[in-house]
Amino acid sequence: MTLSWLSIIRLGLVQMCLGAVVVLTTSTLNRLMVVELALPALLPGFLVALHYGIQITRPNWGYRSDTSGKRTRWIIGGMAILSSGAFIAALSIPVLESSFAAGLTLSILAYAMIGLGAGASGTSLLALLATATAPRRRAAAATITWLMMIFGIAVTASVVGANLDPYSHALLMRIVGIVTLGAVILTTLAIWQVERGVDAQPEPDRMPFMVGLREVWAEPKARMFTLFVFLSMTAYFMQELILEPYAGLVFAFTPGQSTSLSGAQNGGVFVGMLIVGIAATGLRLGSLRAWVVAGCLGSAASLGVLTLLGPLGPGAPLMPAVVALGFFNGMFAVAAIGSMMALAGEGRGAREGTRMGLWGAAQAIAAGFGGLLGAAAVDVLRALLGQDAPAFGAVFLAEAALFLAAAFMATRIMESRRGGAQLVPGE
Repeated sequence: MTLSWLSIIRLGLVQMCLGAVVVLTTSTLNRLMVVELALPALLPGFLVALHYGIQITRPNWGYRSDTSGKRTRWIIGGMAILSSGAFIAALSIPVLESSFAAGLTLSILAYAMIGLGAGASGTSLLALLATATAPRRRAAAATITWLMMIFGIAVTASVVGANLDPYSHALLMRIVGIVTLGAVILTTLAIWQVERGVDAQPEPDRMPFMVGLREVWAEPKARMFTLFVFLSMTAYFMQELILEPYAGLVFAFTPGQSTSLSGAQNGGVFVGMLIVGIAATGLRLGSLRAWVVAGCLGSAASLGVLTLLGPLGPGAPLMPAVVALGFFNGMFAVAAIGSMMALAGEGRGAREGTRMGLWGAAQAIAAGFGGLLGAAAVDVLRALLGQDAPAFGAVFLAEAALFLAAAFMATRIMESRRGGAQLVPGE
């Protein structure tokens, strides 16, 4: 037996919980540090980079779930660690206000836990999808679960934004506590007994982790896709830590308004993914390569618009530009995810978790590097230029250039195939 559609949706609920918890740390808490506490953007950039950097352990989590035969324990345990870390991260906000050293120590612990929990739970979840989903359903399963994650991010950001004004530390703790506890409970209920409903996987050979990882890296398709993921995700995540501070500093958005802006952006991502998922998988319109390239080019254009809006200041139509950026980001991402799910099952058997872990690690490192690079560049340019709008605009233009480079790379490593994508070996 393979995963039924109901089981796929239940796994999507777990992915939704992952997105709901992580968005609190990468958007709301980031903005509070930069605007309300007047700390350098480099601080949340470093903390988010730490949580992504720790996810370099994703291949190991995938290997462990490959060889243990039980992925459920890693999914639930990882979610518990992730949620605990997010709650401690929220607790560090009032501590940072009274004691920077104590708050920084607490924050480092929290974001390390967030990285470990997201790596363990997320990698094991995707590995379960790759191994237990019928081949004909893999692309649709990837689209469903990723859309549910984006839905969780968008709804959480919007609801938290609507209820966070007027801001207080006590209100922040209550809201984060509800979200994190709810995520653990919902994950446990959603994943319970799902793994027992599918056929047992063949017993894998328990070779050492590094030997198994080298085997996967030796596969040309896996290696080239890893490099593409790193470049494209660096572009994707450069604006993550600076968009809300940009809204607050240049357009005078309140904490609730900027959090709602993040929710609207992820709503755009949701719509972009949905349209491409239906068009490419259901209607067989266009190749995944074409959707990847279109998403990258549209993202670059949207970043150019964000830059042009900066000099206009408060009252400028920031929201539509941010939604457009989210839409094209989603268009690019779902096409890349479709390729990832299909490629996870290729090559040597019983290595799906290791492959997903390798690509997840590439994404995490790129996300941390991109976020930190964007935040550091904004700090440096604000100091040099003495103005906020030109500093943010220069970083957005650099991100647009990376999206153009990712589009070019996609044309080189993916061959056009309607309704699918295949990496071209040897290029």
